[in-house]
Amino acid sequence: MTTPASTPRESRRGAKLNSVDYMREAVLFEGERVRAQHTRFWLLLILASIIATAGVVADSTATVIGAMIVAPLMRPIQGTMLSTVLGDHRNLVRSVWLMVAGALAAIGVGFVIGLIVIQPITAATNAQVAARVSPGVVDLLAALATGVVGSIALLRSDISDTLPGVAIAISLVPPLVVVGLTFESGAWSQGLGALLLFVTNVAAILATGSVVMAIYGFANVRIEMAEDKEAERRRRARSYLTTIVLVVIVAVPLSYSTAHTIESRSRMGRVTSFVDDATQGTRWDLVSVTPREAGRIHVIVKGQPPLPDMEKVYQAMEDDGLDTSLIEIELVPTYTFDSEHLETPET
Repeated sequence: MTTPASTPRESRRGAKLNSVDYMREAVLFEGERVRAQHTRFWLLLILASIIATAGVVADSTATVIGAMIVAPLMRPIQGTMLSTVLGDHRNLVRSVWLMVAGALAAIGVGFVIGLIVIQPITAATNAQVAARVSPGVVDLLAALATGVVGSIALLRSDISDTLPGVAIAISLVPPLVVVGLTFESGAWSQGLGALLLFVTNVAAILATGSVVMAIYGFANVRIEMAEDKEAERRRRARSYLTTIVLVVIVAVPLSYSTAHTIESRSRMGRVTSFVDDATQGTRWDLVSVTPREAGRIHVIVKGQPPLPDMEKVYQAMEDDGLDTSLIEIELVPTYTFDSEHLETPET
C-alpha cells in the first residue's frame, strides 16, 4: 500500500511530510516507553501550571509565556485529533482522558496556590486574568488559525520548528490556572469565561487538525486499510460532523460574549465622556473606569475640593439612557506635599 508521504497529491506540493508512525510517536502515548511518556507529561504539566499561576499572580507576561512553552497539553489534544482521523479508538480514549485529567490538574494547581495568596485574583485587580475571562469570536478565529499552523507543523518536517511559537499563540494552561484562581476568589463567572477560552482553543485544534489531515491525504489511510470502505467513510463523516458541531457550540457563547463586551465598552465610553465633561476646568481628574460583576461600572476620580456636581453627572447619564444604579463614582481627595510648601485643599 502506498504510504501517505508518497501520494501524488503530496508530491505535487513538494513538501516533505512526516509518516504516520512519526506522528503517532509524537502525539500518542503508546509503545515501550509509555511509562516514561506519562511521567514526562505529568511532571511538565504540574511545573507549567505552577509557573503559569505564579506569572498570573505576579502579573508577569514573560513568566506566563514561559509556562506556555513548557506546557505539554498540546500533545494529548493533537493525539485526540490524530486518533479520530485514524479511527484508533483505544488511543482516542487515552488521549481524551489525559486531556481532561491534565486540565483538571492545572485548575487544581491554580486553586491551591490561590489559597496561599492573600488578595483575590480577579479581572478587576489583575491584567492577566482580565485578558482571559472574556473570550470572543476573535479568539476563536485566532485559535483556528493557530490550530492550522500547529497541525501543519505536525505533518510537515520542514516547518516543525514553529511548534514553540504555536505553544505560545494557542493558550492552554494559563486559562486553566485562571479558572482555579478565580474560582478560589469566588468570581465564578470569570472562571467560566476562562474555561470557555480553553475549550475554544481545544475545539480549534481538533477542527483544524481534521481538516488539514484530510487536505494532505492522511485521512484516507484508515479507509484504505478498512475492509468495509463505505462504512469507514460514514464513520469519518460523523467524526467531522461532530467536530463542526463542537465549533458551532463554542461559537454561540463566544458571539454572546463578544456582543456583551462591545456593549460594555460602549457604556464605559459614555460614562467616561460624562465624567470628563463634569471634571473639565476643575481640580479633579478621571483615573479609571472599570467593569465589575453583574454589569456594574466603577469610576475613580481624584482631585481636591470643592467636589464636582455629581448630581448633575448622574442626571446627564440617566437622560442619556444609562442605568445609573449600576454606576459607582468614587471621589478620592488628594493632598500635595513638597519640601517648599504645603498645598492645602480649598474648603
